Amino acid sequence: MKKVLFVMVLMMSVLIINAQATKTSATTTKPVKTTINVADLQKPITDNIAKDYAAYTIKGATSVAANNTLTYNVVVVKGSATETLVYDKDGKFIKKLPHSTTEHHK
Repeated sequence: MKKVLFVMVLMMSVLIINAQATKTSATTTKPVKTTINVADLQKPITDNIAKDYAAYTIKGATSVAANNTLTYNVVVVKGSATETLVYDKDGKFIKKLPHSTTEHHK
């Protein structure tokens, strides 16, 4: 009887460890970034930029697919100021990413 109990405990341990390994590997997908044309941005995105960042010009845009979520990163510039704006798949503004202040060597 002790052997049967030991085997059952061992089998349950293997199942639990396997379930945990499967769960953690599924949540760590690498983001896929794709450059998109500025002309192909959704109307809600361009409308938001025209309203809230009127003096800025759109420099570039990428779509980012990660963990079954699609977002758009849009880089806007005004003089020497550069901002990266993040929008969801429907074109709703999510946040402004902090930009690095590193200077390039001359």
